[in-house]
Amino acid sequence: MDSYEVVVIGAGAAGLLAAAVAAERGRRTLLVEKNRRPGVKILMSGGTRCNITQATDKWGIVRAYRQQGDFLHSALAALGPADLVKLIEDEGVPTKVEETGKVFPVSNRATDVLDALIRRLDRSGAKMALNSPATAIERDGEQFRISIRNAAEGVAYSADKIILTTGGQSYPGSGTAGDGYAWAAALGHTIVPPRPALVPLTTDAAWVHALSGVTIPDVAVTLFSLDAKQPLDQRRGSLLFTHFGLSGPVILDISRTVTAASDPPSLALACDFLPDTRVDQLDGNIRESCARDGKRQIAAIVAPELPRRLVEQLIQLAGLPPDLKAAELSKKGRSDLVATLKSVRIPLTGTRGFAKAEVTAGGVALAEIDSRTMQSKLVPGLYLAGEILDLDGPIGGYNFQAAFSTGYLAGMSV
Repeated sequence: MDSYEVVVIGAGAAGLLAAAVAAERGRRTLLVEKNRRPGVKILMSGGTRCNITQATDKWGIVRAYRQQGDFLHSALAALGPADLVKLIEDEGVPTKVEETGKVFPVSNRATDVLDALIRRLDRSGAKMALNSPATAIERDGEQFRISIRNAAEGVAYSADKIILTTGGQSYPGSGTAGDGYAWAAALGHTIVPPRPALVPLTTDAAWVHALSGVTIPDVAVTLFSLDAKQPLDQRRGSLLFTHFGLSGPVILDISRTVTAASDPPSLALACDFLPDTRVDQLDGNIRESCARDGKRQIAAIVAPELPRRLVEQLIQLAGLPPDLKAAELSKKGRSDLVATLKSVRIPLTGTRGFAKAEVTAGGVALAEIDSRTMQSKLVPGLYLAGEILDLDGPIGGYNFQAAFSTGYLAGMSV
């Protein structure tokens, strides 16, 4: 049985960097990966462009994670957004910042980011075993025993320390099937029930399906319970209508609150399609347009900044005839139309699940991890990093930043 000082399980963003850093520090390190190639999820991310991080500082990342943000202080001190960009660029991959603050490789190729990480891993001297799924992790005195099933036969490794970077359950086709949760639980850890996050939402509303393919760049979205008046969450950003319901950044960001609810079908979204226009302003704009162009259909003059297909659907939802002339719009009809443009409600039926989720909410409880080192407070020698932890941030590179930072800190700590 081969013996290593450090065995890292899972060659994703956190694992690749953790293994490289550990080996650079002189630790005899093995990185094991169940897939035939490392970094499968890196290659899928950002529409195969890989949104590396967000153009902000440590505090911007902390704030984005809300209640979970405090846990990331030490990891971000070890590797902040600027440090991560430099790390990638030092490997010959120039980056760019897009209007949304998302940082991508200039080439728009996720393969370039993965290649950069592999180059650093190769230089570090760490070994990598691919197509080698771990089947069990056990304590063996002061060491760990890791059982591996490869194409030829079952093998086992012993390790002084283990870094678990097996990811969550999102995009299970990439190999993230939640294996690490069972191992962490068997070693005594609490698992916050995993649920999809950054996931598209579904609805039975026929008018939403009819708008499939239409994108609205700026929508304010509020999530409500059908039996409560207080909003559960509020977000703003781009929205995409789809054949199953809703997607786009604003929907993905609010989805973690949807999946946290005990009964997602009891929820509804209120959409404000003109968030920079007050209700009284919009009412006045429509009144003036109708007075000026009374012979035209209202669909042609209402909210010209919105797609005509959306306006036509909203007119019908307001209870107005689609061919209504502007001069025929009553005061009540105008009020109903304004209310629909500013707060139309969309009942939800659920989400697209883990298969379409970009990240996993839930995982190993943060209270059981020393955030200064990423070492378990319960099991000496066990370290955890990346999406296996109960960490999930908004869309925009925040989740990769957390994975890289926690992986880097774990590698520095073993």
